[in-house]
This record gives sequence, structure tokens and C-alpha cells, in this order.
Amino acid sequence: MTRAQKRAIEQAAGLRGTTVTEFVVASAQRAAAETIREFESLALRGEARDLFVAALLHPPRPNAAARAAARRYKTLAGR
Repeated sequence: MTRAQKRAIEQAAGLRGTTVTEFVVASAQRAAAETIREFESLALRGEARDLFVAALLHPPRPNAAARAAARRYKTLAGR
């Protein structure tokens, strides 16, 4: 860590009314949560994105199992 970085962190901690340790831990925790959120979100690129969109726009016809499930649902839902 450079002296300038240390001074900036000390100044920021002082402005927040916390110790340097509390400031660094809170900052690291926020960065960790943001990183985890970014990696847990669905990110489709290239061919995977194209296949996903194509499946949404042109879904396959329901197979026998899907048709049977729909009939069961309609029966149970009273439709």
C-alpha cells in the first residue's frame, strides 16, 4: 500500500466516523457481496445466448409427457 493510498483510506474512515479497520472490513464486505451477485446472475454470451433466445421464440412442441402433465393440471385445477 502506498502512502497516498493509506492517507486516502484514513481520511475516508475519518469522514465515516469509523476506524481504518472497520472501514476496510466494510469496504471489503461490500465488494465481496457485489462480486458474488455478479457471478450468480445469469450471463449468456455468444452461441448460448442465441440458442436461449431461439428456444424462447420458437419453443418445441410439447411431448407426450408434457401434454399428460397439462391434462393432470387442468383436472386438478378444475379447468
